[in-house]
Formats: sequence, structure tokens, C-alpha cells
Amino acid sequence: MSDEPATPSARGTLSREKVLRAAVAMADEAGGAVPSTRKLAERLGVRAMALYHHFKNKDELLDGMVDLVFAEVALPEPGEGWREGMRRRADSMRAALGRHPWAVGLMDSRVHPGAATLRHHDAVIGCLRADGFTIAGAAHAFSLLDSYIYGFAIQEAALPFDSSGGDDMEAVAAGVMAQAAGRFPHLTEMAVEHAMRPGYAYGEEFAIGLDLILDGMERRRADW
Repeated sequence: MSDEPATPSARGTLSREKVLRAAVAMADEAGGAVPSTRKLAERLGVRAMALYHHFKNKDELLDGMVDLVFAEVALPEPGEGWREGMRRRADSMRAALGRHPWAVGLMDSRVHPGAATLRHHDAVIGCLRADGFTIAGAAHAFSLLDSYIYGFAIQEAALPFDSSGGDDMEAVAAGVMAQAAGRFPHLTEMAVEHAMRPGYAYGEEFAIGLDLILDGMERRRADW
């Protein structure tokens, strides 16, 4: 970050995409805090007023930041079966929210969504409709999947250990066991017989839960 005054060349190379990518990078680095106009301008080496040539206000900046995250998510492909399309999209969305945890509370809050956001939603609905879902059924499926994906992303980000497994998880489980043993038999059983087994990774629960949801959607889609 430079303390030098903004130069004409710095102002001249500023673009909407450059501002957005800097804002996303700063939010990622800060662990969720959306950068202020002043700090974003400092990052870009321009005066704060220069940003208003690209964004009228903070809401417009947030719209663009969220749109960049949606653009990272893999869309169902034409002709792809709905289960395959929804699974690939869910895995990709979870990964994107892992990279940008600040975005999870903003993904569906935008009043003026961008083109990537709209394209994303249209592709998901189209995949479901092409494979026999009614329009109401597609709405139910979309809502259910997003509730699961966003909820899992929030929980995963809050864990005091790496969800891919490792020593830190074992240390947390050992701490729980120290308090639970002899007092909470069901919790002890789950820790010993499941969470503390070699190779266990909490992140693998995502695919198991997603399978349950997709199986339920398969059974219910004819009735929706």
C-alpha cells in the first residue's frame, strides 16, 4: 500500500474490474470485513473520489463483489443431468465460499444483482427444468440446496480445526473427550467411534448430506 499521492497514470489505469478485484482481495485478507472507500483507494493508489467514477455507492460495490464470487462457481452444463449439475455446482459453490467467507451473507441479498449472478441462477433453474422439475419444484430445490450449502459453509468456517482432517481436529476431540467421558455417553460414542477414527475429515460430511438431499429431491420432484 503506497502513501504516495495519486498520479494521473494511476487514475487512468483504474477500471471497474480492478477496483472489484482489489475489494474482494481485501475482504478475503480481513476475514470478512468489507473495505472502506478510503482503504480501498489507498490499496489502488488513487484518491477516494476516483472510485466514484466506477461505483456510485457501497451497495453498488457490494453488488459487483458478489457478482465476482458467483462468476467463480461452476454452472450446470447444457444436457447435463440434474443430479450431476447440482452436485458440481454445490461443490464449486462451497469452494468459492471457502475462499470468500465474507460473501455467504451477501449472496442472495443484492437488490441489483450483476450479470454473473443472474446467469448463475438462470442456469441452475434451467438444468432442473430440463430434467423434469416443475417451476415450483425447481424453486423448492434451489432453496433447499442453497440453505444446505450456505449453512455448511458458515459452520465449516467457524470450526476450530481444519475440516480436511489433521492433528488440530484430534486435539479438539481429545478436549471434548476429557469433559464428556463418563458424563455424556452418546457424545463419547460419536467421538470415539466416528470423529476420532484415523482418516476422518469433517469436510467429507458435505458430500454425504448432499446425497441425502438429492435423494429426497428425486423422490419428491414428481409431487412438487
